[in-house]
Amino acid sequence: MDVLEIIRKPWPWFIAGPLIGLTVPALLLLGNKSFGISSSLRHICAAVIPANISFFKYDWKKGIWNLFFVTGIIIGGFIAGIYLANPDEIVVADATQQTLRGLGLTDFSGLMPKEIFSAANILSLKGLIFLVLGGFLVGFGTRYAGGCTSGHSITGLATLQWPSLVATMCFMIGGLICTHWILPFLFTLVL
Repeated sequence: MDVLEIIRKPWPWFIAGPLIGLTVPALLLLGNKSFGISSSLRHICAAVIPANISFFKYDWKKGIWNLFFVTGIIIGGFIAGIYLANPDEIVVADATQQTLRGLGLTDFSGLMPKEIFSAANILSLKGLIFLVLGGFLVGFGTRYAGGCTSGHSITGLATLQWPSLVATMCFMIGGLICTHWILPFLFTLVL
């Protein structure tokens, strides 16, 4: 089995989980105490916005490693999506497919449903609700919670921060409420 074939297959939890978990000790050894994607947006704004906004007036260069990390995620995602994509490996459980069909979704061939995330749907009411309003709420929630899910749930929990435990519990509860009540309501309303 060659390396490309190993990379293309989904990795089991007992390999991927510890790799994610080792992120925290690696960051602590490198002298960084925080990890997350949302802080990179603040660094970008602080670097390029010349306005006199106090929120962006800090030494953003101390977080430049985070910008390189996010750039690596974008490049890695592009390479994986173009060169390593293996749609035959995506398996959606029959019960999940049945539930999604009840909501009007029928194409399970990719990572994201084309009925929602295709270019044609961006300017529709459905696209505005799911992409624009959803994106705004994620951004607002990230700022309001003082960080994103990866920052709170990986670094914050590993360093025993009480606010990160509260934020992670709220993320999980919000995700369950959205999955079981809000999304089905939106699908019946919009589709």
